[in-house]
Amino acid sequence: MQRKKNAALRTLNVSEKKVDFSSNDYLGFAREYEIYENTLEYLKKNEWQRNGASGSRLLSGNYPLYEQVEKEINAFYKAEAALIFNSGYNANLGLFATVPQKGDFIFYDELIHASIRDGIRMSAAKAYKFAHNNLEDLMFSIQRNSLENTDSEIYIVTESVFSMDGDSPDLLAFSNFCTTHGYRFIVDEAHAIGIFGEMGSGRMEEFNVNNQIFARVITFGKSFGCHGAAVLGSNALKEYLINFARSFIYTTALPPHALATIFVAHDFFKTKKGKHRQKQLLETIHFFKQELKKLKLEPYFIPSESGIQCCKIAGNQNVQLLAKLLQEKNFDVRAIMAPTVPSGEERIRICLHSFNTQEEIKSMLSLLPNFMEIK
Repeated sequence: MQRKKNAALRTLNVSEKKVDFSSNDYLGFAREYEIYENTLEYLKKNEWQRNGASGSRLLSGNYPLYEQVEKEINAFYKAEAALIFNSGYNANLGLFATVPQKGDFIFYDELIHASIRDGIRMSAAKAYKFAHNNLEDLMFSIQRNSLENTDSEIYIVTESVFSMDGDSPDLLAFSNFCTTHGYRFIVDEAHAIGIFGEMGSGRMEEFNVNNQIFARVITFGKSFGCHGAAVLGSNALKEYLINFARSFIYTTALPPHALATIFVAHDFFKTKKGKHRQKQLLETIHFFKQELKKLKLEPYFIPSESGIQCCKIAGNQNVQLLAKLLQEKNFDVRAIMAPTVPSGEERIRICLHSFNTQEEIKSMLSLLPNFMEIK
C-alpha cells in the first residue's frame, strides 16, 4: 500500500495514561466529576432517564430537552437561533451541502477543515480557495472571477482557530469586508469556544461582530468536554436546515444524556470554578510561549495564541520518531502526518489544557532542542 510506503498508514491505538498534550479537552471538562454528577442529577430531576432518542428529531426524537438546550445555547452564544447536530462533521456537511445553491459561489481558506471541504463538494455552488488567512488573496480571487457585482450569493468561509495550525485570521477585517460587500460570512468556532471571549462564546464575540455573521458552527466535544455540535444563525436558517439538511434529517437524534451534558457543561462554565479554568488555560498558553522563547524554539513553531501549538518537523518518519521519543518519556503527543497536512508541513501538535502544570510543560519542551539539532 502507498500509505505504508510513505509511513502514513493510520491505525487505532488505545489511549494510555500519559501526560495529556493531545486531547481537545482544553478546560478539563471531559474529566470533570462535578459535571458528570450534575448531569445525572439533572436527568433524574427532569425525569429524562432514557437510554436513547428512539428516532430522528423529525420523528420521535425531538423530546423537550432539545428545546431547552437550544434555548440555553442561544443565550450563551448570543445567537438568534441554534440547531443541534450530532457532530461537527454532520453540522458542516449539512450546512454547506444544503445552503449554497447552483449559481452561488463559495470562497474558503485553503486550510479549512475536512468536514467543510466535504460539505462544499456536495454543494451545487462553485467553490474557490484563497491563501491561508489572506484577505488580499480573497479579494483578488473575487475580482479575478468578476464577481464584485454579481447577483449571486457569495459565501466566505474560515475558522476562528485552525485545528492543525492553531492560528487565527484577522476576523474583524474579514467580517467588515463581508458586511461592506453583502457577502455571507461563515465561521467555524470549534477550537475557540470556551477559550476566547469574555463569556467563552468564541472569537467573534471577542470582536463583537456576532451580528455580522451569517452562520457560526460550534462543537461541544472540545472545550465543553461532551458531544455534538450546533449551527448558529437566524431563525430562517434554522428552518431551512431542518427541512433540507440531510445530515440532520436522516439520523437518529442525540440521547438525553448527551444533551443534558451539553446543558450542564455550559452552566458549569458560568460558575466561578468554570471561569477559572478559562483563566488557567490562557495563563498556560502564555507560559508555554515564554518557554519557547527561553529555549529558542520559536522558529520551529507556528505562531499561535490558542491551545493548539504546532512544532513543524518535515517528513512523516521524522515526526513519528519525535512523537515516539516524547511518548516514551510519558508525554501524550501525536504526530500529524501527510496527507492530513501537506507533505513537508508535518508537525507535532501539542494541545494545552488548564490542568497541564508548568513542570510538565518545561519537561516536555526540554526534550525538543537536542532532537532539532540531530534530525
